[in-house]
Amino acid sequence: MLSYAKTIGTMPDGRRIEAWRLGDPNGMELTVMNYGARAMSLRVPVRGQRREVLLTLDGLAAWLADGSHIGAIAGRFANRIANARFTLDGRVIQLAANNGTNNLHGGPIGFARCLWEGEEDGDALLLTLDSADGDQNVPGAMHTELRYSVAGDTIRMVFTATTDAPTVVNLTSHAYFNLAGGGDVMGHEVTLAADRFLPVDAAAIPLGERRPVAGTPFDFRQPMTMAARVGADDEQLRLGKGYDHCFVLADAPRPAPVFAARVSAEGVTWEVATTEPAIQLYSGNNLAGKPHAWRTGMCLETQHYPNSPNQPDFPSVVLRPGMTFCSETTWRFTGE
Repeated sequence: MLSYAKTIGTMPDGRRIEAWRLGDPNGMELTVMNYGARAMSLRVPVRGQRREVLLTLDGLAAWLADGSHIGAIAGRFANRIANARFTLDGRVIQLAANNGTNNLHGGPIGFARCLWEGEEDGDALLLTLDSADGDQNVPGAMHTELRYSVAGDTIRMVFTATTDAPTVVNLTSHAYFNLAGGGDVMGHEVTLAADRFLPVDAAAIPLGERRPVAGTPFDFRQPMTMAARVGADDEQLRLGKGYDHCFVLADAPRPAPVFAARVSAEGVTWEVATTEPAIQLYSGNNLAGKPHAWRTGMCLETQHYPNSPNQPDFPSVVLRPGMTFCSETTWRFTGE
C-alpha cells in the first residue's frame, strides 16, 4: 500500500520536497522523501506497539544540513575512491576529495543531496534522477530509477541505471538502524554470510586483498554481538575506529537476491538479501552526538567493493551505453 503524504518543504531554489508513506498503517510503515531518496522513518510492529528502527532527523532544515547520509541513497559511486581519481578507458578522471584525499559517496553533491522525481507506480514509489554528463566530474549522462515497495514484512529496493557514455556506478542505501529504538547498537547480534572481508589502509581504502574472516574479529558467520569484539586488539578495528569494512558476499553480482545478513535486538530481527557482491558493516563510529550519539546507529550497505574503479581484480563497476545496471536489496523485519 502506498499513500502520498504531503509536500514537506522546498529546496533553496523553490523546488518541492515531498514525502510518501508505504506499507500498512497498522503494521510496518516506511516513509520516504525525494530529497536524497531518503528513508525518513521505518516503524515496525513489536510487542504490541510500533517501534521506530531508523535514525531520523527533526525538521527539514536538519535533513538538508545532514552530512552523515542518514537514510540517503549514496551515489553515483557509494563508498570511497582512492585519491579521488580513477582511469576509465585511458582517461584520468579527477574527482573532488571530500574525505581526506578520497572521494566519498559521490562527492560533495552526490545523489544524497539531489532532489529526485517521485511518482506512484502501482503500490510502489518510483524515484528517478538524471545526473548530467560531468556531474561531480564523472562522465556520462546517467538516468537512475529506484523503486521502493513494501509487502507485509518486507521492503524491496530495486535500482536500475543507464548511461549515454562509459561511467562508473555503485548505489546503496545509507540508512542507519537501531532496532532497539534507542541506546547504542553494541548489543545488536549480527550474522553475515561472508567468509572474507576487505582489509583497509589508514585512509579506509581496501588493500586489494580478500582476507578470510576466520580467527579474526570480523567473523560474523555465527551470530555475534558487535560489542563482543569491537574493542579487540586488532589493527583493522583501530584503523576503522570500529567496524567500517566491506564484507565479501560473492565474486560477482547475483541474478536474484541472496541472504546476506541478519541482525537481532530487543525483539526485532532484520534480514537483508541482495544481488550485490558485498555489504559494508558500519558501527556508527563517526556519529558525534548531534543529533545522534556515537554508535547509536549501524549500517549494512549492500554494494560493490569500495575503490573498484582502481582495482581491476574487483567486480566491474563500469556501465556502458546499451547496458542496464540492475541491483535489488530486500529488508525483512519480524517482531515478537
